[in-house]
Amino acid sequence: MKKIAQGIVRLRKLILTVAVLLLIPSAIGAIATRINYDILTYLPQDLDSMIGEVALEDDFHLASTGMITVEGLPTNELIAMKKEIEAVPGVTQTFWLSDVIDPSIPTAMLPADVQQFMFGKNDSTMLIVRFDAPSASDETMEAVKQIEKLLRKDCFFGGMSVILQDTKALVNQEMPLYILIAVGASLLVLFLSLESTLTPLLFMLGLLFPIAYNFGTNILLGQISYITEALATVLQLGVTMDFSIFLLHRYEEEKELRSTNEEAMVSAICKTMTSISASSLTTIAGFLALCAMRLTLGRDIGLVMAKGVALGVICTVVILPSLILTFDKWVEKYKHRTVIPRLTKLSYFVSKHSVPIVVVFILILIPFAIAQNKTSVYYTLFDSLPQDLTGIVGTNKLGEDFGMTTSHFILVHDDLTATQVSDLCDELKDVDGITQVVSLDSITGPGFDTELLPDSVMEILQSGGYKLILANSSYKTGTDAINCQLDEMIGLIKNVDPEGVITGEGAMTKDLIEVADVDFKNVNVWSIMAVLVIIAISFKSISIPVLLVASIEAAIAINMGIPYFTGTQLPFIASIVIGTIQLGATVDYSILMTTRYHEERAFGRTPKEAAQQSLEHCSQSILTSGLTFFAATVGVAAISKMELLRSICLLISRGALISMLVILVMLPAALMLCDWLIRHTTLKWMIPESANAKKSEKE
Repeated sequence: MKKIAQGIVRLRKLILTVAVLLLIPSAIGAIATRINYDILTYLPQDLDSMIGEVALEDDFHLASTGMITVEGLPTNELIAMKKEIEAVPGVTQTFWLSDVIDPSIPTAMLPADVQQFMFGKNDSTMLIVRFDAPSASDETMEAVKQIEKLLRKDCFFGGMSVILQDTKALVNQEMPLYILIAVGASLLVLFLSLESTLTPLLFMLGLLFPIAYNFGTNILLGQISYITEALATVLQLGVTMDFSIFLLHRYEEEKELRSTNEEAMVSAICKTMTSISASSLTTIAGFLALCAMRLTLGRDIGLVMAKGVALGVICTVVILPSLILTFDKWVEKYKHRTVIPRLTKLSYFVSKHSVPIVVVFILILIPFAIAQNKTSVYYTLFDSLPQDLTGIVGTNKLGEDFGMTTSHFILVHDDLTATQVSDLCDELKDVDGITQVVSLDSITGPGFDTELLPDSVMEILQSGGYKLILANSSYKTGTDAINCQLDEMIGLIKNVDPEGVITGEGAMTKDLIEVADVDFKNVNVWSIMAVLVIIAISFKSISIPVLLVASIEAAIAINMGIPYFTGTQLPFIASIVIGTIQLGATVDYSILMTTRYHEERAFGRTPKEAAQQSLEHCSQSILTSGLTFFAATVGVAAISKMELLRSICLLISRGALISMLVILVMLPAALMLCDWLIRHTTLKWMIPESANAKKSEKE
């Protein structure tokens, strides 16, 4: 490692030149990476709802559909608007009653199912817009934007395609603010905690490289979700800032011991790499645990963030030293007093009152640990968006005028007779909460020659070996009521056609709930096991990994229990990923504290003295790191209009503070009390690491 460090110091100008040049392909890769705004596409492909969704897309071209509620518009204007919409690139068809019959025919003469489906309250009717490409595709989103410009007064555009376009526009609008606030808040904390005015700017410049490289290499993944895109910069900034702080503090220590800055940096790189290896591995392992989710959104977030942490480590030991040495004169020139102090008084208090501190902490933890399992979670994805968005308003209007709060798409084989399908439709109409059921056979009746119908109608209702039944529900997606409704409907469908499937937002959300429940358990188990193993190998100990992970898990329990007491509902994604993120991102603090405690004990200090010294010397680094992580995420929580991102960032920012307090107050006390156990379950616990290092250098 020493030779590598010497090479980094010697070739620092070349390193900076190459680093800057690599920003060019990174920018190209970042721009070319596709962003996916549809979370439901991350469901396992073997689920019935996803099989049905593929059939809707491939055979019926209905997986990407928008619905326009038109109130009080004269027929001639409606037909003119319909033609304009059909001319928009990306639109396959705009379907209305005029595609089937003469619109001048009185409404009362139409079949009852058609009347109920096509005409609603407030003198309204409905246009169905079919798109060429999937809902989350760039082509469909661009088509949605064009259609919105063509709508007349009292026209409301709803459906998944419209909501996804709204989501994209909102994320693109807020993303620059997320980054600006995260950087600004982090700089403020760094200015208060670091002696040099220039150092925070160097840190941010140093972090620019791994963040840019991370976004650029995302093109290798094909696409990333909008949640990953929105969180990646903020999380990478907060998580990898630790490494920069560790390097700087070690460099400043080494400058007092070495004859030149170059020698000091070589030593700092070697020692920093050793100290951050375990920290970075635990963080990477924590993020990779998200890959255990069946919902592949976890793999999306996990891979991007694990890659970001790895790149952060590399850039910290390669690029940041080059920046620090290049600007060292100015760093020394512009110095000021720091505001964030060492917690000397707290260190003496904790070391003198270890037993009461641990007892009080356990008593506080118990109610939060119980509350954690009772925190309410919601799965209605659109509830996490501002309710005044065009797509949300349009979708709500469908529920108001047509009773179409949720639409179910049912696919059965086309070898079923017209009588079987009609009977199934009658049974489905009797299910609680179902407002409308429409199919080709229920409209035409048995014996009708379907060849008389226009191709445009046949494409919608029968294609690819399937017959389509559309059932509208008055129940809201993600609720217990609609999930019970779906269970009953699935039973009726399977009785008629064992291979029949039901899909749509309601069915996919029901599957999402069931998948997420399993994912929550899997992710927690895998993240804890991975971190335990890495810490056990790093410290050669059985007891230390249990103690450190238990400390962070206690902080997570407190964090996740708070919403129960405040009556706050969490989006399901937040409840799954927060434990892994908080564990991986803040376990570094406990590793730093324990490493220092180990050093103090190995040099002959008593457990009480070691606890006091480790807390005093580590407090500034932990405070700086924790507050920076808090600052980077709390700003997003404060400004975001998207409840999903706001909830995740609020949990992360609060979790950073809770973990920081637990490590600063409870962990040193616990290390003191468990010293005997640690000593007897850890290899070479009382042998100084520096002695082994010096011995290796001589050899």
